[in-house]
Parts: sequence; structure tokens; C-alpha cells
Amino acid sequence: MKIKVENKVTVLSDTLKEFFGDKMNLARIKFFGLFISALCKVQTVCFEKLACWFDSNVNVESSLRRIQRFIAEYPLDSDLVARFIFALLPHEPPYRLVLDRTNWKFGTKNINILTLGIVYKGVAFPILFHIMPKFGNSCMQERIDLMDRFIRLFGSGSIECLLADREFVGDKWLEYLNRLNIEYHIRIRENFWVEIPGNGHIVKASWLFNNLRINECGFYRKIVRVNGELCYLSASRIINKENVPELQIIVSFNKPDKAQSLYKERWQIESAFKALKSSGFNIEDTHLSDIERVSKLLSLILIAFAWVYKAGIYLDKLRPIKIKKHGRRAKSLFKYGLTYIANLLFSNDIDNFNQYCKFLSCT
Repeated sequence: MKIKVENKVTVLSDTLKEFFGDKMNLARIKFFGLFISALCKVQTVCFEKLACWFDSNVNVESSLRRIQRFIAEYPLDSDLVARFIFALLPHEPPYRLVLDRTNWKFGTKNINILTLGIVYKGVAFPILFHIMPKFGNSCMQERIDLMDRFIRLFGSGSIECLLADREFVGDKWLEYLNRLNIEYHIRIRENFWVEIPGNGHIVKASWLFNNLRINECGFYRKIVRVNGELCYLSASRIINKENVPELQIIVSFNKPDKAQSLYKERWQIESAFKALKSSGFNIEDTHLSDIERVSKLLSLILIAFAWVYKAGIYLDKLRPIKIKKHGRRAKSLFKYGLTYIANLLFSNDIDNFNQYCKFLSCT
């Protein structure tokens, strides 16, 4: 039998109202509460399934139309959602940022999302995104626009450093980061040509680290030019997914001695993508392909993601997740929080639910 959730939606909406109350009307805030509650319960973005777990005072068809109208017609400010998620972050700036891209395909349409996340406790909280109207890599201007947007909203002082993979290189891109004094640690290909400023010699980046053994790290002590920009290089010899040794070469604004350890945190954005997809909210179930509509859907999902992840952090302090023999958790903090929040929504435990709503409070 379906358990009524009106009281819980009211509590959730009241919590959201603390931040959104002077920025949007109460009907929209209540919709946020209804949508996020349903999303945590059914763990899919399929509108028909979400509508089944919307407000029990109306029929499923009415709830479905409400979802469709919101996604099709309501202008949702993604900057406002970004400010909300930023205010929810459990620690203070400056932050380590991760730039990455995720994509999926619906029919012949490619959904390709450039994402900027903030690293924290095994995940990168997605804070800003740009849905690209194309397949493949982002261009330099798309990355600059996303970083400019972050700086406009939160200030350059909130950035400790930027981490990114081999896709995110380029002469104008490094020039932009250097000009703004943004610290970065970005992987480059082994065959990248670099210039040694002292003698003008041009060599492949891999040549500087030929002596590294498997699992050994090192850094080049002199400044070099990559794509005409002054920077530092470090490397480690790793075993890749194909079980083949290769050099992981990182180009950095400064601190090359710390680059390899910092770069390891880049994978945390992959944990977030996994949570948004198959291990959590199954965003790939959507039939949406219009950029504006996908953007609104993703903004709502990111609020739910922040909520359940913060709940998972809290739960892990109360009842720590078992650590397996290989040293990793038996389940992720995200999955821990999502399962618990979903069970609360299915239960009649309103008092405990009230407590967990505080993780969506900015006060």
C-alpha cells in the first residue's frame, strides 16, 4: 500500500524555502520537494514512474502533467541551484575543482555534458555544467565560459586548484589559467612537445621521465613551456587499464612535487557520474533531448544528489561503512545515504525524517 508523504513533502519544502523562499513562488518550491522525494524513492528519472510517487492528493495523470509542464515551461535558473549546492557544502573554501565530461545517447541524439565539480570525501559535487550541442570533446571557449561562470558566482579565491584529464589541454586554455593565476594539475599525452626555456631545446615530455620505474613518481625541477605557456611537469609510471605501463604526465601551474597525489582526486568526478547514472538516479532513462529541458532535469537531480550524499557522510559517522579486505568501503557514501533516505520516505518515521531534512538547510 502506498504510504502518504504529504507531511514529509511539507517538511522538505519548508527546508528548501529557507533558501529559495524569496527567489521563487511556493508552488515551485513544493514541486521541488515532491520531485526530489519521488526521485529518491524510485531512483529513476522516468516521468511516469516519478508521477506514481508524487502527491497522493492528486491522481497520477495530474502529477505527470505537472512534471511535464515544469520541465517544458518553467524557467529554472541553474546559477541559483549552483549557489544552493555551494551553500550546502560541508567544508569551507578554497576548493579543489574537477573538470570532466559525461555523455550518453538517446536514439540518434547525443547528450554531452561538461561538468565542474568540487572534491569532497570521495566524490566531486557537481556544481556547474554546460550541455554541449554536439558529440565529442569540449572546445576551449566552453571550458573558459564554465570557469568564468564559477568565478562570477563564487570568486577566484574559492579555488585551490583545478584537476582535469588529457582532454582538457590547449594553448589558449593554459594561457587563460596562467593569466588568472589559477593553480591546475592537468594530464597531457606522453608525446607532447615541451620547450626547455634555458637552452631552447624542444623534446617530448616523456623524454624527461625515461628513468622512472613502475609506480615511481618524479618531477622536473625546471620550468618548461607547454603550448607556449610556462609551467611545471611531473610524472609517474603506471599500469593502465589494458595492463600496459605508461607515463602519467601532469602539467602544473606550480607545486609539481604534489601534482601526482592531487591528480588522484580527479577520479572522484567519475563517482558522481556513476551516482547520477546506473548506481543512483539513472539519468540515462530520460527521453529528453532538448538542451534546456535536460538542464532543468539535471539541476533537480543535483539537489537530490547533494542531499543524499550529505546524509551518507552523517550516517558513516554514526555507523561506519564496513571496509573490505581490499581497503575500500563495502558501499559508497552516496548509496548509503540514498538507501536510508528512500527508506525514510517509505516509512512513517516523520521525526527521523525531520532530522535528515537538515542536510538541505543552508542555515
